[in-house]
Amino acid sequence: MKPVYLCSGVRTPQVKSGTDIKDVDAPYLGHYLIKHLIDETEIPNDAIDEVIVGNTGTPAKYPNIGRVIALEAGLDKKTSGYSVHRNCASGMEAMSQAYIKIASGRSDIIFAGGVENMSQMPLMYNEDMTEFFIQMMKAKSPGDKLKVISTFRFPHLAPVIAIEQGLTDPFCGLNMGATAEKLAREFNISRLDQDAYANESHSKTIKAMKEGKFNAEIVPLTAGKNLERLITEDIGPRDSSTIEKLGKLKPYFEKGTGTVTVGNACPITDGGSMWLMASEEAVEKYNLKPMAKMIDFHFHGLEPERMGLGPVLAMHGVLKRAGMKLEDMDLIEINEAFAAQVMSCIKVANSKELSQKWGMDEPIGEIDLAKLNVNGGAIALGHPVGSTGSRLVVTLAHELKKRKKKYGIASLCIGGGQGGAVIVENLHL
Repeated sequence: MKPVYLCSGVRTPQVKSGTDIKDVDAPYLGHYLIKHLIDETEIPNDAIDEVIVGNTGTPAKYPNIGRVIALEAGLDKKTSGYSVHRNCASGMEAMSQAYIKIASGRSDIIFAGGVENMSQMPLMYNEDMTEFFIQMMKAKSPGDKLKVISTFRFPHLAPVIAIEQGLTDPFCGLNMGATAEKLAREFNISRLDQDAYANESHSKTIKAMKEGKFNAEIVPLTAGKNLERLITEDIGPRDSSTIEKLGKLKPYFEKGTGTVTVGNACPITDGGSMWLMASEEAVEKYNLKPMAKMIDFHFHGLEPERMGLGPVLAMHGVLKRAGMKLEDMDLIEINEAFAAQVMSCIKVANSKELSQKWGMDEPIGEIDLAKLNVNGGAIALGHPVGSTGSRLVVTLAHELKKRKKKYGIASLCIGGGQGGAVIVENLHL
């Protein structure tokens, strides 16, 4: 297998859904990133082999969002493009497919990443209203139409909320928040501990923003009806967050007895991220200066109702593939879908008994909190589902470069009972 270089990775500002970029269609959260990356290189537009984009809430008018992004970015029409869907890890899945194609010698240059505008996930008609419309279309005479109209009832207008359905597992029937509640109970993680973890995430993110830590990875985005606003930083992290304020929020997923709230869970967010990935031949041909190497990746499954433990299984798998140990990693990113979920992963990672329970031959070891999510995580930054898998790797690679550290691992849980992980090696030491 040939080496795979991560030449340059960037992302949009991540913005709380329903706010500043709610009107920006999903493709436009990806194509301008590709334009930016192309402009930074000497690569001609017709030299790109493929564009692979992760996306979960595929807009009806953009049925293959990867191809739309390739064309909107101004790449040659011969450049193929396609979309992938692995729930929360869709962006990481895009990167993994690019990795395989480049490592096997089938491709030399691929853009891989993910986009998601969760603000635009639709409200849909329920079955009764859909049937009403069908019968109306079948009715021929005015009398037939009046007969159908007489069957209408106001409950027909109750919408089906697409994002709510998408965040509910069809196998176990649990909402993602309910899976976090399950882990909180099983691992005895208190409400106070979850709120303290969430508050720390906001604190680290706000500090990173004030220090300009994300400036190199964010490409500003124009928004508004007349493109009158330039968004340069993430919108969502709370400077005013305190444990006391978080403690006042009511449980959201299990009323009364629950411990998971909107404050200790990731918010619904819009955003995109993109990588320019290349072979060694392409790096030399186009005088590219790679940030990092993608060492390997791994995906692993487990029971859907405990999907939050997926990162531990995935990290175990990718470390074994690479012949490395967790202690070799200088930085660790675990997506913060829920505070309880990350804290459960920390407990399982260093326990021989719990590791064996979930099929690992040995624990991966203690997750050093000084290395974990050093600039905060999704509780503050948000989780644009299709993008997060690649966004984690963007943030990780940039931070390794800043710190002049060598290895990092990025991982996340995946709705449906999976985990994904990627190891990268910084080339700027």
